[in-house]
Amino acid sequence: MHLQRRRRGIRLSAGAGTAAMALLAGCSGAGASSSAGGEAVNVLMVNNPQMVELQKLTADNFTKETGIKVNFTVLPENDVRDKISQDFSNQAGQYDVATISNFEVPFYAKNGWLHGLDEYAKKDTAFDQNDILEPLRKSLTAKDGKLYAEPFYGESSFLMYRKDVFADKGLKMPAKPTWQQVADLAAKADGAESGMKGICLRGLPGWGEVIAPLTTVVNTMGGTWFTEDWEAKLTSPEFKKATQFYVDLVRGHGEAGAAQSGYAECLNNMTQGKTAMWYDATAGAGSLEAAGSPVKGKIGYVPAPVEKTESSGWLYTWAWGMQKASKKSDSAWKFISWASSKKYEALVGEKSGWANVPAGKRASTYANPEYRKAAGAFADITEKAIASANPENPGTQPRPAAGIQFVGIPEFTDLGTKVSQEISAAIAGRQSVDQALAKSQKLAEKVGKEQQ
Repeated sequence: MHLQRRRRGIRLSAGAGTAAMALLAGCSGAGASSSAGGEAVNVLMVNNPQMVELQKLTADNFTKETGIKVNFTVLPENDVRDKISQDFSNQAGQYDVATISNFEVPFYAKNGWLHGLDEYAKKDTAFDQNDILEPLRKSLTAKDGKLYAEPFYGESSFLMYRKDVFADKGLKMPAKPTWQQVADLAAKADGAESGMKGICLRGLPGWGEVIAPLTTVVNTMGGTWFTEDWEAKLTSPEFKKATQFYVDLVRGHGEAGAAQSGYAECLNNMTQGKTAMWYDATAGAGSLEAAGSPVKGKIGYVPAPVEKTESSGWLYTWAWGMQKASKKSDSAWKFISWASSKKYEALVGEKSGWANVPAGKRASTYANPEYRKAAGAFADITEKAIASANPENPGTQPRPAAGIQFVGIPEFTDLGTKVSQEISAAIAGRQSVDQALAKSQKLAEKVGKEQQ
C-alpha cells in the first residue's frame, strides 16, 4: 500500500503471522490490565513486519521510559481494517490508537471518528512535524485543514529485480522500464534458476491487495475506474487492456498460487529466491536488504513501470490515528509520537539495522549517513517515487476523487473488495477477464450513480 501497504495491502505469511499472534496472545490484548502504577493504551495494528518489530521493542523502551503499557492487537490487513472501521465508527473506545492509512483519513475525519493531532504535534517540538515529508503530511490532513494521523512509514511502489540473475542470463533492466519490457524480461527470466518464476504480482483478493498494483497499471495504460462525472469505466478498452495484461503476466510467468498471493507471499518468494522480479511497495526493500536476508545486496530497484504516464508509483502510508472516543489521549499521543519519531528510527537502526527502519516519512532519514549507507540501493529511488506520486491526477484523464491505487471514497472499500474477488478468480482461471470486468462494471455503475 503499504500502502503501504502496504502497503500499501500488507500481511505476514501464515507461519510468521501465527507465530506473531501466539506471542501476542501470551502477553497482550485489548482487555489486558495496565501495569502497576502506569496507564495502558490499546493499539490495534496491521501485522506487517515493521509493526511486529515495533511490538517487540515497545516494552523495553517506550514502557520503560514512560511507564505506559501498550496492549497490542495485531491482525492481517483485511481483518484489521474491518475491526478498526467497526470500533471507530461506533466510537466504542476499545482501542485508543489504530493503524489507518491516507485512504481512511479523509472520511474518518469527516465522520468525527478521529482525534485531531495538531495541538499535540505543535507542543511536542522534539517530534518535529516539519520533518515529515510533505506528500504524507498532505495525505493525512483532512479538508478542514487539520492533521489526523502521523505516519509510521510511507511508501510508493517500484520494481525489484535480481541483479545477479539478470547478469547470468544476459538481461538488462532499463532505467525506466515500460510494462511491455517487464513482461518480456519476465518471460526470459522464468526458470533462470530451479523453481524461479519471472515475476511476482499480487493476486490475493482485497482492495488493498491485488487492486493496488493493478490500478497503477490501469492508470498508466490510460484507464480509470470512473470519469470525472462518475461514469464507471471498467469495461473500457484501456481498463480491459491493463487487466488482461496483468492477468496474463501473472498467469504466464508469475508465482504458483498467484490468486492467493499478496504482499507477504511475494516478499517471501523474493527473499527465498523463487522469483526474479517483484513489483510492489517500496517498503519491501527494507526486508530484502535486512541483515540475514539471503538476497541482501543482490536486488536492483527501478521506478514503477509505465506506458502513457511519466510515473505510476502509488502513495501510501500506514499511520497512527487516535480514536476520538479515547479517554487516554495524552498517553495515546506519547505512543504515537514515539512510534513515529526519529528516536524510534535510530532504535531500529541499532537493533536490527538501518536498512530495516520504517522509512519513507521523514526528510531527516534520507539525510542520515547511517541510513544512506545501509539503504543506498533503494533510498533515493524511494524518496523520488514518494515525491513524484500525484494522487490528484495519477492517470491520463481527470478523476472524480483523489487516489492512485484506490478511489478516495468510503464506498471503495466494498467495491474494491468485490472487484478484487472477480479479478482473483480470473487469475485462478475460473473465469475470463471479460467476464470478471462485466460483473465488476455493474458493481461500479451502482457506486457511480450514488455519487452523481
